[in-house]
Amino acid sequence: MSEACPVAHCAPDRCAAPAVCPLNRVRAGTTVVVKQLTASPDMNRRLREMGFGEEQRVKVLSLANNLLCQVCNARLGLSDRLAETILVQPLTHPLMPSGPVRLAA
Repeated sequence: MSEACPVAHCAPDRCAAPAVCPLNRVRAGTTVVVKQLTASPDMNRRLREMGFGEEQRVKVLSLANNLLCQVCNARLGLSDRLAETILVQPLTHPLMPSGPVRLAA
């Protein structure tokens, strides 16, 4: 049985891998990091040319008919089928604390 998706704003269904989620299952407004491309070698090369390389930050803007996302300061539309081949993890900012923030008096 698979575990729940680790991406905080992932769609309610479950993801196949415990550490990554397909880009098409991430909710709009979420920023993620590309971890793996699982399409054909030619398509993976094209995705990298468009900016979807490993460790690249991607923000999902809309999930209407196609997935609209922002990558490398450009907005790109992807089919649901192609977005499923892009495996992502939630963005973790090293300077942001994970717990409550205390302000100095």
